[in-house]
Amino acid sequence: MITRQKLIDQIEKYKPYNEQEEKDKILILDWIRNNENAFSRENAVAHMTASAWVVNKDRTKVLMIYHNIYNSWSWLGGHADGETDLLSVAVREVKEEAGISNVHPVSEEIFSMESLTVDGHVKKGKYVSSHLHFNITYLLEADSEETVSIKADENSGVAWFLPEEALKKSTEPWFVENVYTKLIRKLLIGDYA
Repeated sequence: MITRQKLIDQIEKYKPYNEQEEKDKILILDWIRNNENAFSRENAVAHMTASAWVVNKDRTKVLMIYHNIYNSWSWLGGHADGETDLLSVAVREVKEEAGISNVHPVSEEIFSMESLTVDGHVKKGKYVSSHLHFNITYLLEADSEETVSIKADENSGVAWFLPEEALKKSTEPWFVENVYTKLIRKLLIGDYA
């Protein structure tokens, strides 16, 4: 079980990949240290989330979902909802969102971190104001032969893509340029524990 303090220690130890991560690391640490409810979506300004960059064993494919709110193919992940063990959150979200059971961390270390803007939207019939997701990403591995299934209240597609296909499938330019491209590069150079 990763406690709040252990997560802070992991974030402090994490070596940012680029300027975006350098700046976002400062924001994330400040948010966790200064907000008792940093891990709860009841904090309407910002809250912690966990994402997963899910690859197959050969590291030649990436698993993505078609996200209903964002109308785009995207990575998997979700809200911490009070949990400080964000790796467990990422694994749980992949299992729920893709309907798979055979998924595990390539490493328990942080793979990347991001401050993500979320535009106002309607979820389960209620309006959610624009806010930030302070996100920790983990590199996970799954079996690309395992049958996948959608989670109808969140996504309408689950599929494996070659990395270059994944970049073309996403319709969110900021994610393609600043997140997915970064994750693919880190994977290619073997920048993970």
